[in-house]
Amino acid sequence: MPSTTSPVMLPETTRRASPPPWLVMLLVCAGQFLVVLDVSVVNVALPAMRTGLGLSELGLQWIVNAYVITFAGFMLLGGRAADIFGRKRVFVAGLALFTLASAAGGLAQEPWQLIAARTIQGVGAAVLSPATLTILTTSFPSGPARTRAIATWTAVGAGGGAAGGLVGGLLTEYLSWRWVLLINVPVGALVLIGAVLWLRESGRGDGRRLDVPGALLVTGGLGLVAYGIVQTETDGWGAPSALVPLAAGLLVLGAFVAVEARTTAPLMPLGLFRLRSVSAANTAMLLAGAAMFSMWYFLSLYTQNVLDYTPLQAGLSFLPHSLSIVLGSKIAPRLMHHVGAKTLAVAGALISAAGMIWQSTMSADGTYLGTLLGPGILMAFGAGLTATPVASIATSGAAPSEQGLVSGLINTSRQMGGALGLSVLSTVAATRVGAGGGPDDLASGYGLAFRVGSVILLAAVLLMIVTLPRRREDSAPS
Repeated sequence: MPSTTSPVMLPETTRRASPPPWLVMLLVCAGQFLVVLDVSVVNVALPAMRTGLGLSELGLQWIVNAYVITFAGFMLLGGRAADIFGRKRVFVAGLALFTLASAAGGLAQEPWQLIAARTIQGVGAAVLSPATLTILTTSFPSGPARTRAIATWTAVGAGGGAAGGLVGGLLTEYLSWRWVLLINVPVGALVLIGAVLWLRESGRGDGRRLDVPGALLVTGGLGLVAYGIVQTETDGWGAPSALVPLAAGLLVLGAFVAVEARTTAPLMPLGLFRLRSVSAANTAMLLAGAAMFSMWYFLSLYTQNVLDYTPLQAGLSFLPHSLSIVLGSKIAPRLMHHVGAKTLAVAGALISAAGMIWQSTMSADGTYLGTLLGPGILMAFGAGLTATPVASIATSGAAPSEQGLVSGLINTSRQMGGALGLSVLSTVAATRVGAGGGPDDLASGYGLAFRVGSVILLAAVLLMIVTLPRRREDSAPS
């Protein structure tokens, strides 16, 4: 540490230029917590939102998907923007947009206003989230220190997703559904002030152009595919209302690949997928996200629509899940040192799949101890064990100049899988529920969704075994 008796102002300059690692960790993890929290925080509040704004069933699903799809579709752009314009600038810009959109959503008076606000929230989250991971990977040296930082970031993000039910339940029951969005405003403002004052800029400013057409194409394509899948819920797979958006979405995604292959500054350089660590980890994350993301959505519906929990009771019931996913994320670095990242990722996914199979036995007369607690802990703990090693493998082979892109890509894969998985599994559940809608029908539909989710997760396990490169940590975290 520099001497405090030096006659020059070097200590202050150094301190301002290089904030303490714990402060960097606090700020970026707070930002990541907010954006991940908002993926799930609305789940418990959906019934209250429906009553307050007169939302339809389709509208309820798009309260979730509008956020997730734009989050996934623009995250690549956010990752590239962090590399080009600077991590701090992009972090601040994304957080400001996210906070303003949260205020607009909390004050919405019509369904379209809420969906529009959620869409803009997703864009802000997509700009912010990859910058958080890139700031960490460029602020901590490669090795155990970086692994611990990534594990903490993963645990905070996982905890944000898991805590969404509790936070949403508390705010909905004691204040209003509007506060599941408005709570972001004061918290976001505090983090924004801290980021402006203390984060150090680390961008290269190399003058490359952003591939905005690519971002629009991948977001539009993903949105059309998700919309087409949702339409099958009411109209069937052979209906034009489902086939047309599905076909259009696939064409738009094909156009995205063509644009990326030809442009001089692609949003997603296709050559990056020649790296086995990148291609295999992102495919595995896509499948794992498709299975795991919907867990909170269906559990929230099951507890309130079948077991008649209040929003607060539903949120409290997820506390063990939240602790389990954070615990899994935090112990993952030590386990990676002993068994390797690939082995741990496979083991975590198998544990989560076992929990899903157990959860699929839910019934209308289920109990908390007999139906929710055990399988919930397994699903969440396995998810925590899986995320850290897969993210570590994905970022291990990329050059420093591509870290923002790879960070955005691994998050994109998780959110894109989640958006498509929610659309598919909601449709699967609806086929079993049918027109009945009674507690037995609902429980049967939700159980089928978990069964199909376990199959998707087992497919991810097979993919990990075959394609993920082996990677051992050089030394144990201290």
